[in-house]
Amino acid sequence: MSVIKYQQTFNAIDSLLDALKPLWQLVAFECDHLPWQHDFPQLAQKVWQLDDVEIDTIDMDQQQLVESLLPSLISDIKQSKLPQVDQLISQLSLLVITLPTSTINSDDAQAVSDTETLVNDHLNSDSAHFSAHIKGRKWQQITAFSEQVDPQSQPQLPRLPILEWCAGKGHLGRLVAKQQNVEVTSIEWQASLCSQGQVFAKQWQLPQTFICADAFAPIDPGKPLLLIDQHAIALHACGDLHIRLLQLAVSAGTRVMSISPCCYHLIEHTHYQPLSALAKVSAVKLSKHDLQLPLQQSVIAGTKKQTLRNQEISWRLGFDSLQREIRGIDAYLSVPTIKKSQLSGSFSDFCQWAANQKHLVISSEINLSHYLHRGIERQRLTKRIDLVAHLFRRALEHWLLLDRVCFLQEQGYQVALTEFCANSVTPRNAMIQAIKTN
Repeated sequence: MSVIKYQQTFNAIDSLLDALKPLWQLVAFECDHLPWQHDFPQLAQKVWQLDDVEIDTIDMDQQQLVESLLPSLISDIKQSKLPQVDQLISQLSLLVITLPTSTINSDDAQAVSDTETLVNDHLNSDSAHFSAHIKGRKWQQITAFSEQVDPQSQPQLPRLPILEWCAGKGHLGRLVAKQQNVEVTSIEWQASLCSQGQVFAKQWQLPQTFICADAFAPIDPGKPLLLIDQHAIALHACGDLHIRLLQLAVSAGTRVMSISPCCYHLIEHTHYQPLSALAKVSAVKLSKHDLQLPLQQSVIAGTKKQTLRNQEISWRLGFDSLQREIRGIDAYLSVPTIKKSQLSGSFSDFCQWAANQKHLVISSEINLSHYLHRGIERQRLTKRIDLVAHLFRRALEHWLLLDRVCFLQEQGYQVALTEFCANSVTPRNAMIQAIKTN
């Protein structure tokens, strides 16, 4: 996609998100009714017609979610006083926006399957031992990502030394070193992980070196982390960590970057700091809570896990109603994370634990069953508020990804935004690949 098309797509998503902010930019826990029901009555009616089990199923599939709610949303928009209604309705297609699976200048549809064969042939019988201690789904992500950074299967990429960012034990870097027979420098701040990774590299006699360093520490001009003739890679680097990599790589003029962002909300500032010129002038301003929206999709949650999650939410909301009564303050009160084993107890036990955490006293005269029922009702409400907000999770993630893409284009990079693996392997399957052109 060209520079202009990436910018046009960003502007279209930006316009959609801005126009419909009341539907997604909110905190469901703080609501005691559908906050947008007056302006979107058909949508409100639709979500209350869905039963709770149906909501859980719909919420796991973005296409199904949009197909379920879109007719009601369009009906409300047509009857609204929103500006440019026809344009807004046309932009609703961005709620299911998808990414291509090919990389820069790659027209070979067979590339992915060919490189899968190449990796398996290269690792041969060593594969089982080489991937030991790596969970299956994570190994799938690593192998899929490594294929997209290999010049053997991606001829547009120059063969360069690799810099692995936020390496952990260096599993990705180790595979890349073995695949490409290229020097890999793996940067990780936890010394124990660096030590374990170096042992693995030595065991396999690979050209992989670990540097134990804080990514946010001031850079020593005599020992820069990034160089011009490097290919910087990062698989699921969180929030400020992958932004830091982009900034350092741009500053160093690093020739190639391949990055898969994750956990956009893990940032130092209270609100998102845009990177590109387009995002900096946008009316869309994002809090840390807003930045969690793209992450609110699970494609692997089992029935038991979903049941426990629903129970925990209803108990937390029940206690929230209780604490408001006890304190005489109509405001949400955050409660620490609980152990899953605590959910096997009673609601009464949970309330007592939560009250102790917040130094509150529960009178023996309080009818806790009333608050449990209240929590269940509030949980049914929040599920419907969240379901509508989730219509926008993919569009918001693309807004964030395109901010990074446009930023890199502004810095003289040719950029491609693609998927490196299937959504079923990980919902965080986007890859930004950039090659310096000037």
